[in-house]
Amino acid sequence: MIHSSFWNVRGITYSALFGALLVAFSFVNIPLGFTPVPISLANFAIMLAGALLGARYGFLSIGTVIVLSALGLPLIHGTGGASLLLGTSGGFVWAYPFAALFIGFFFSRIKGNSWGSFILMFLVLEVFGSLLLYVSGVPWLSHAAQIPFQKALALGCYPFLPGDLAKALVAAFVVRQLRVYYPKGVLSSRNSSVVTLEQ
Repeated sequence: MIHSSFWNVRGITYSALFGALLVAFSFVNIPLGFTPVPISLANFAIMLAGALLGARYGFLSIGTVIVLSALGLPLIHGTGGASLLLGTSGGFVWAYPFAALFIGFFFSRIKGNSWGSFILMFLVLEVFGSLLLYVSGVPWLSHAAQIPFQKALALGCYPFLPGDLAKALVAAFVVRQLRVYYPKGVLSSRNSSVVTLEQ
């Protein structure tokens, strides 16, 4: 569980690192040709940020990148400003910080490192690191591209579900392995209980 009352240097430092990871992963884009939404590793970074940093710092990490991008810095997919937030992928981008927030919230309640815990991790990552993004992403794609909702689903959701499943599986495996070495969480230290993941 998360036991934290204050922002701290360790948490902010890790938040910056995972924010940089989001920026780097968002540049890994694979255009599909038939849709304006590319395959991206951005939500993989969001899954890791929420799972490893927790709700507070996960939200801070991803939210800071989105705010800076909204101010014009080309951090997400190499773009920023209105073209990012109001473009066809804008609905997905808006949801990024909240995906990290919900992942962190529910991960703090997953105890242990068993295969049962692994399945719960995977489900949380899939629901909030993938499906949640489509809740705002698909309707906005329909609006921004001026296409019917069903077509927006075909262009901005269905083709990406298998890849999202794979990313959620890999992220759950990574977090499970890290729990072996950091049973109290990556933000905790020997003399700190800022974040603990109970076993």
